[in-house]
Amino acid sequence: MPMPYELFIGLRYLKAKRKQFFISIITIISIAGVFLGVMALIIVLAVMNGFETDIKEKILGTYSHIILLKQGQGGISDYPAVIEQVKGYERVVSASPFIYNQVMLTSKSNVSGVVIRGIDPDTAGEVSNIARSIMEGSLSDLKQHGGSGAIAGIVVGRELARHLGAFLHDPITVISPMGHVTPMGMVPRMKQFKVVGIFNIGMYEYDSSLAYISLEEAQRFFDMGDAVTGIGIKVDDVYKAKEVAGIIQGNLGFPYWTKDWMEMNKNLFSALRLEKVIMFIILFLIVFVAAFNIVSTLIMVVMEKNKDIAILKSIGASARSIMKIFIIEGLIIGMVGTILGALSGMLAAVNMETIAGYVERVLGFEVFPRDVYYLDRFPSELNPLDVVIIVVVAMVLCFLATLYPSWKASRLDPVEALRYE
Repeated sequence: MPMPYELFIGLRYLKAKRKQFFISIITIISIAGVFLGVMALIIVLAVMNGFETDIKEKILGTYSHIILLKQGQGGISDYPAVIEQVKGYERVVSASPFIYNQVMLTSKSNVSGVVIRGIDPDTAGEVSNIARSIMEGSLSDLKQHGGSGAIAGIVVGRELARHLGAFLHDPITVISPMGHVTPMGMVPRMKQFKVVGIFNIGMYEYDSSLAYISLEEAQRFFDMGDAVTGIGIKVDDVYKAKEVAGIIQGNLGFPYWTKDWMEMNKNLFSALRLEKVIMFIILFLIVFVAAFNIVSTLIMVVMEKNKDIAILKSIGASARSIMKIFIIEGLIIGMVGTILGALSGMLAAVNMETIAGYVERVLGFEVFPRDVYYLDRFPSELNPLDVVIIVVVAMVLCFLATLYPSWKASRLDPVEALRYE
């Protein structure tokens, strides 16, 4: 099948002759602009996706998808029956009780205020990933009771252990401001625990401010009897958590109420989503500027090819065909830049950890400070839909950039162009 002459001429105009070398340089710059814009968009959105996913995994690995609470003081006293009822709901995978409170930990060398959670070591791993985050010791060692002279166990985060200067099997004193009333006034509750585990979630905020003890020890220490603060619930689809939470709250009724993981971290994820949108808009402008380069390139080509256009029109080429020639030329520039940018962006996105490590070694400083971003690795997650959207948007912009120069070329009057030839 013969090649359409519009395509043949459009490809031919991309090849510069010696006197048109400057136009060829501008063409290369236009391709490079689209290439860099598309590549930057793909890489940045992949990093943003990875950052959001990593944060989400760490939050869901620390806390359950839904928490069930009870208004008023005293907590949930009949929690075994409530757990059995909750497990009967569709999409609910497991449930585990917990006690939540704020305390102060003291060691031989330091003091730190933390959130302490009383958990059931047998079921806590079913609603969170805390058991898999243990780097030293074991979560099951929390089962040892503090009675008969034995010291109860406590599991602390890696950063918290560093701050306290505590190691495995070291003693730590837990102090609660909610103490006992005596004739001398309020006396804080104090109890010594032994470090039986150190966990590393990979998020600095959690590793430096969380500690776990057994549910029974928490009930005794906070004088809660057989009650718990709430129940952690895991569902089979994290994005259905809000729907399941509404069903559970509606069926249990007052005084029970629920909160899902998105509601508990609304500010964080809203900020991440907003930042992602803003970064997309900013980098989209790079592609937009590159599209303007295509406009300038085609205008210069049209000015250079005035005589060629006039001859083509004189031998019967229609305005539509002339317009096609320059649209094809502009689309080829955009397509080459977009394809190269997409391939380079995807290759870089899937190897960001390696690239970041290489850059850090070459430049001699940390590009991605772990303590600032609360993460222990460089996150990157390539979303195929993002790539498709970026490619389509880039090609649409490049197509729109070709319309005005192509229209001007199609409106050229051959008589005026050839008058002085």
